[in-house]
Amino acid sequence: MAKELPKRSEVRVEDTWKVEDMYADLEAWKADLEEVKKLADQLEACQGKMGESAENLYQAMFLDDEIGRIGSKAYSYASRCSDVDTTNTDNQALVMQVSNLFVTIDEKSAFMTPELLSIPEEKLERFYKEKPELEVFRNAINNILRRKAHKLSAEIEQLLASAGDVTGTSDNVFSMFNNADLTFPEITGEDGEKVRLTHGRYVTFLESGDRRVREEAFKAMYDTYKSFRNTLAATYQGKLKAHWFNAKARKYNSCLEAAVDVTNVPVSVYHNLIDAVHQNLDKLHRYVSIRKRLLGVDELHMYDLYTPLVKEADVKIPFEQAKQTVYEALAPLGEDYRKVIREGFENRWIDVYENEGKRSGAYSAGVYGVHPYVLLNHNDTLDNMFTLAHEMGHAMHSYLSNKTQPHVDSHYVIFVAEVASTCNEVLLMEHMLKQTTDKVQRAYLINHFLESFRGTVYRQTMFAEFELLTHQMCERGESLTPDALCSLYYDLNKKYFGEDIVVDEDIAMEWSRIPHFYYNFYVYQYATGFSAAVALANRILKEGQPAVEDYLKFLSGGCSRSPIDLLKIAGVDMTTPEPVNAGLEMFGRLLDEMEELMK
Repeated sequence: MAKELPKRSEVRVEDTWKVEDMYADLEAWKADLEEVKKLADQLEACQGKMGESAENLYQAMFLDDEIGRIGSKAYSYASRCSDVDTTNTDNQALVMQVSNLFVTIDEKSAFMTPELLSIPEEKLERFYKEKPELEVFRNAINNILRRKAHKLSAEIEQLLASAGDVTGTSDNVFSMFNNADLTFPEITGEDGEKVRLTHGRYVTFLESGDRRVREEAFKAMYDTYKSFRNTLAATYQGKLKAHWFNAKARKYNSCLEAAVDVTNVPVSVYHNLIDAVHQNLDKLHRYVSIRKRLLGVDELHMYDLYTPLVKEADVKIPFEQAKQTVYEALAPLGEDYRKVIREGFENRWIDVYENEGKRSGAYSAGVYGVHPYVLLNHNDTLDNMFTLAHEMGHAMHSYLSNKTQPHVDSHYVIFVAEVASTCNEVLLMEHMLKQTTDKVQRAYLINHFLESFRGTVYRQTMFAEFELLTHQMCERGESLTPDALCSLYYDLNKKYFGEDIVVDEDIAMEWSRIPHFYYNFYVYQYATGFSAAVALANRILKEGQPAVEDYLKFLSGGCSRSPIDLLKIAGVDMTTPEPVNAGLEMFGRLLDEMEELMK
């Protein structure tokens, strides 16, 4: 008998997040949508008047910010409801309703940037003096002025805004296919019973000590995706074409240049990351060689990369235990920080377990004026405990930025998004290593951290290189056929993992199941963020309170400064390759200790 997932209605309330903290009922949500529509009409009436007076500029900026504040809350509510049961068509309708509203709002507000750009700098400065309340929008205005060369006329901006519904189609198609429509076969579990393969269970199967289970899950996963290879290649190519369309429309030389300019990050940071990792692939090759030796296999396969090397220390960690351990590990960040963590644990900020139709993976989503929401698919593994620490790092970043900054400056950009989450992971690892002198337990933990490092720095950089190369193919007008995509991805795996592993042909389809490839050059920031986080965690543990204070200033900064400047406040300079190289050196040192412990 197959072990099926529970339906959403069968999940304990205590294990679900409390969406009613956003809205008591659907009527309250609808009322906010109506309010946003009214504000959008008022904003549209500001067209042609922004540069006439300080008061007019303030009114336009204020209305736009209010629409963002209320609208993002409404969107979050719809998304949180939909994500826990993507098969629920009523919830899908909520997301579609608010998404369509935002397309309309984008059209009605498209005049703002061109009008703002037409206001002379000296006139803007006079407006700030005449209307001091405008100062709250100075940073947002400056960020628009920074990209002046890539802004277009009001008519074209409106056209691009209208096209947003079309250019986002590939994202929606992949999301619905991957989360709602795609069904995986049953496999035979370790106990000999049939069990349904799901997104959430896949990693657990790959961590299994039974090699047959690992191989069966691996092949079942990629055979399923392979049967849709043409559709998935067309869907992905559609997204790349959308990126290239928008980049060309805004006079960028490449999709990469357009993507990183949004967050004010130099293109060189992306290339420096790939170059640094290329120069340190020998460490990953060495890790693969050690893993092959420790597993005692004649051939190491791709499905052997996730099973723990130290079986004796492989224990189940129930969610309550995971929460307590994470809470204890975050003590270096101070009691005020931990008080909020406890509040989140006790007041249903988290949706804990997998259920039928629930979105795969994990994430944290901040809601201004409410609190963050964390989605998990917890499976009682060590990795899941690290996921909890990771997502609560995101949650704390959102909480502190939302609490400290006005709404307009509260949204931290993607480039710094993975720093707080990974810093929590490093602190958890250090905490657990201090709790044991047992060689086996210590080796187990170091192996886990090495896996995190491999998955976050090496793997995400490989993803970033694939993303860069496929975008370049699109820019050159080349067709991204399934064969072309699979060949490119397969070759990258061979390059990154080296000669001591059998790069199974099935892995060539892995590109087709990565949601982040639809996020427009997102994944590289996992690697840069991990590197920054390692540096920050080491500074916190070494220097104590002064480092903590700097770190909390960074977490509270939102987007009040550029991401590079915010990280400098915390003590890390990402314009240099030093943080990435230092992180890779740490990987090498941990590899040395792991090898010594396993002699």
